[in-house]
Amino acid sequence: MFTRETNIALGNFLCSFITCTILTILNIYFDLTSFIASTVVFISAAASFNVILKLLFKGNEWQIAMRAAFLGIMFALGIYIRLVAPAHIQIFGGYMCVMAFFHFSEFVAIAIVQPRQVSTDSFVINHSPQYVAAAVASWLEFFIESYFFPGIKQIYWLSNIGLGICICGELLRKIAIFTAGPSFHHLVQSEKSKDHVLVTHGVFGWFRHPSYVGWFYWSIGTQILLLNPLCVPAYAIASWHFFKTRIYIEEITLLNFFGQNYCNYQQKVGTGIPFIEGYRI
Repeated sequence: MFTRETNIALGNFLCSFITCTILTILNIYFDLTSFIASTVVFISAAASFNVILKLLFKGNEWQIAMRAAFLGIMFALGIYIRLVAPAHIQIFGGYMCVMAFFHFSEFVAIAIVQPRQVSTDSFVINHSPQYVAAAVASWLEFFIESYFFPGIKQIYWLSNIGLGICICGELLRKIAIFTAGPSFHHLVQSEKSKDHVLVTHGVFGWFRHPSYVGWFYWSIGTQILLLNPLCVPAYAIASWHFFKTRIYIEEITLLNFFGQNYCNYQQKVGTGIPFIEGYRI
């Protein structure tokens, strides 16, 4: 059975998504408004949802409901942009769907496997200042290039490859989370909990850190999807350095937790990210 937090997130994501999808269908079918005006309608819907949610929920539940509803609107708006925006803008709609689903599914996955630790941080929307800065940089590159060089944003077959990488990375990360179960944490743990066990089966038999592998390729895939020639290598380098440090620190704690068993695991299975060895004794 889902927790109350999970039900709130699911309900508000679906409610906002369905409502905005209906608006999308009406706009397309009846050709009611221009693309810009329709975008304003979506923003107005988001503001209205926020007012309603403020009346229905309080405190932390409102924070969860608001974020879930925002991501549902973002997903629906992404579909709308992909269908009716000018040709050189359409792929940004696919990017919005990828981003919205990733952050929403991240919360739901944690709410299921670690219900006692779920919080608004589980959406990982505000993962870090660097994460936000990287996202903003990718948006700036996309819209600057789409304005001056619209043709490069219409190589749809290449953008679809990026979408495929995002989907594969997303699937790998979520499979890793559910395979690890209660042993999965968003933050590196300094103390071993009672339910923390060494997981080596399933996708953990392929990579020592499958959730990081999924996120690594997902992040690069978002920039291929956007056809951002500058951010593709920049994201690859930045993500590689982030996970190199993260894996190094995490493996120190894992060796403290599991000792020789983790050493044996290291000998059999790689990290999954090229040229990252982790911490070795």
